[in-house]
Amino acid sequence: MRFGAFNMPLSSELVFPPVSTWQINAMRFLFLLMALVMGSVVWEQMLFKSADWHWGLGVAKSMLAALALLSVLGVRYPLQMLPLMMYEIAWKTVWLIFIALRAWLNGKWSADIEDMFFDSIGIIIAYFIVPWRYVWARYIIQPMEPLRQKR
Repeated sequence: MRFGAFNMPLSSELVFPPVSTWQINAMRFLFLLMALVMGSVVWEQMLFKSADWHWGLGVAKSMLAALALLSVLGVRYPLQMLPLMMYEIAWKTVWLIFIALRAWLNGKWSADIEDMFFDSIGIIIAYFIVPWRYVWARYIIQPMEPLRQKR
């Protein structure tokens, strides 16, 4: 086995489960949706409506704008940008469970929560598209990078 920097096996020698072409193309489509749909809405708001925002709203919208920009890379490199998709899945799932579900259960559902719910619920589709065996092998099973260089 050949080793690269920090005595890690060269990435070409790491073997991960295969990812089907339909999953790769479906991830490309999801990244494209994130870039175009979310990007067009958030960037329009950032460019023309952000002057009067509270700093918290500005932070949230800036994070979404950056997510939309980075999603463009996911169209070209869907497997390499998979952590970005996992972040999108994670934050929307957390919001759906801890904010929307609790509001609904406690009778505190509002028009704003409903709007965000319909903006977020589509993430369920990503659960069926993400290659979870690949995620498991790449991000859980694969050894981590060394904390320091071996001498």
